Amino acid sequence: MTLDIAVRHDFGATQLDITFAAPPRGITALFGRSGAGKSSVINAVAGIWRPAQCRVAIGDQILADTALNLWLPPEQRRAGLVFQDARLFPHMSVENNLRFGLHRAPPAARRIHLDDVVELLGIAALLPRRPHTLSGGEKQRVAIGRALLSQPRLLLMDEPLASLDDQRRQEILPYLTRLNTALGLPTLYVTHSLDEVVRLADHIVLLRDGHAIASGSLEEMAGRGDLPLAQRADAGSVLRLAVTGHDAARALTRLAAGATEILVPLHDLPIGAMVRVRVPAREVILARPEAARLASETSLHNVLPGTVRAITLDQPNRAAHVEVALPGIQAALLSRVTGDAVARLGLAPGMPLLALVKSVAVEIVGARRGRLD
Repeated sequence: MTLDIAVRHDFGATQLDITFAAPPRGITALFGRSGAGKSSVINAVAGIWRPAQCRVAIGDQILADTALNLWLPPEQRRAGLVFQDARLFPHMSVENNLRFGLHRAPPAARRIHLDDVVELLGIAALLPRRPHTLSGGEKQRVAIGRALLSQPRLLLMDEPLASLDDQRRQEILPYLTRLNTALGLPTLYVTHSLDEVVRLADHIVLLRDGHAIASGSLEEMAGRGDLPLAQRADAGSVLRLAVTGHDAARALTRLAAGATEILVPLHDLPIGAMVRVRVPAREVILARPEAARLASETSLHNVLPGTVRAITLDQPNRAAHVEVALPGIQAALLSRVTGDAVARLGLAPGMPLLALVKSVAVEIVGARRGRLD
């Protein structure tokens, strides 16, 4: 079962033609510049805007199909909406705002309970307060709770953190991760922030000028040198690894997947926990295999054998993006180097090489006990 979406509309100066399929669980990020069509997709899925052509289906449940003249009104789609502004009722307490969401759902559909949402979002202390007394992050948590209590079959979040400062944004991100883990609702998440994508998304759809140019798992997309993500200054790979050990004497934690092992600064994580890590492309140095003997003479902890999967030249940035396949890891490790480095090393697809990564360059952006979905 997938979430299938197709939206087409002619605005005159611009045309929207976006088609993609998203997994039935987890967060799918719609990522692209302003005007790419992200919010238009959200509004069409929610049923608050009707494009010329549209199809929205969750498995065999069709919410919209203009070819069949089928268009369920918003209230029948059971889509939980969260916008940039919380849109709470100012005359109601937090608890009554939450209960408003609960009362919108038919009793037979109520599987998400008030107490569970309050605990997941950490808002028990806020229940008697009015919205004007809340911080921006607290308001957004309440808005998310109200959307969840409407018992949605899918969650739509249109830049929910855009109006928050960085401190409030960092405060709310763990709650969004917790919700994704606990509820597993299919979620479309619109954002301009690559940091939010890396920390939250399971799947990503890249939008540009009204078109979907690529979609896939976060790890797959982040490791591709031929996509616009690789051209960003903050480009980097996302890998999923298991915590396999700690070396307190050296203040290091060992992460691994298959035959690939990566050392990072010591973290307080249980053995067996699954982690999501980000490795900036600019921090990955490439070397020929014979350079391995020199590694002990450097400060580098991670000397990773791999093979060149692909090379993409980035002429605007006078760089090259090299995708390095590592044993036991499905996603590629992305390295940004100069074209001269590619030529000097004689790099070509299929060639064995070493990827050298400082331990302090590897950022753990998410961790869970057991399997990381």
